[in-house]
Amino acid sequence: MADDIGQKLVKALKEPQESDCLESLAKAMEITKAYASSGSATHFTSVARLFYDLFEMFETGKDPRQK
Repeated sequence: MADDIGQKLVKALKEPQESDCLESLAKAMEITKAYASSGSATHFTSVARLFYDLFEMFETGKDPRQK
């Protein structure tokens, strides 16, 4: 499952015209930008992880914390 989400993310970034994940990508990017600019982020890896988890959540509809 994680590989599938990663592949969808890469495809959405490389070929946005052919991807069906643009809405998930845009939502995840918007929330991640707000988090990163809020000052709550203490380490850059937390921002990257949040983005990936949000993208996964919007794509699958499941909470990524329930792994």
